[in-house]
Amino acid sequence: MVQGTKVGYLGGKQFVYDANSYLLVSATLPFECETFASPESPLLGLYIDIDLPQLNVLINELGSAAMTADEAEQAMPSAIAPVPLEADMLDAIARLIRCLGDAHERRILGPGLLREILFRALQGGQATALYALAAHNGHFARVARALQLIQHDYAQHLDVEQLARQANMSTSAFHRAFKEVTDDSPLQYLKKIRLSKARDFIVQQGMKAYVAADQVGYESASQFSREFKRYFGHSPAQLMRDSQQERV
Repeated sequence: MVQGTKVGYLGGKQFVYDANSYLLVSATLPFECETFASPESPLLGLYIDIDLPQLNVLINELGSAAMTADEAEQAMPSAIAPVPLEADMLDAIARLIRCLGDAHERRILGPGLLREILFRALQGGQATALYALAAHNGHFARVARALQLIQHDYAQHLDVEQLARQANMSTSAFHRAFKEVTDDSPLQYLKKIRLSKARDFIVQQGMKAYVAADQVGYESASQFSREFKRYFGHSPAQLMRDSQQERV
């Protein structure tokens, strides 16, 4: 964040990130976010993808200075957490932003600056999440891959046994590791993803509730309506009416 403040809410927990911190997201989790900004001081920020091949190269180059996969696994880091923005990280980000304005600098200097930023993150307070993500056979990385599968195939029939097989884990071990990373069971997480996607369809595309329910994998429109209201505090029909009024 360069300007403005965001407050995130995830699994009953609350965290703040602003111009004095950066948010490290090592696994895909849906969370509510409250933004504090104004027309005079709008929200400004920068999003940088984690390049996994580059992350593995950096960890290998760190050699004995790197955290081991076992150490990262035992730490069981948070999948989403703010990290204080230290001077070296701030300097690297500022140089990246400056180079974006020139095509030659962006092409020649950009990749090196992204590499430096990833290196700085490996020295930061949420480094364990990056090490755990890079440990391909660790529980954290396996759960992260399962989260990506759910994000992509949320409308398909998915069950815990299938997800556990994909992660090459026993059902009980997968369920336990999944809950440690996300604070939700696999099926609770899948439900949240489906409901959040359906809400986006209704608000952004003006989709009817029963169509949105079908698009995200619900076979029963009444069950969808009940779970939607329980999760968001209002019915899909009310959301449709509010969205239509806003567009008018």
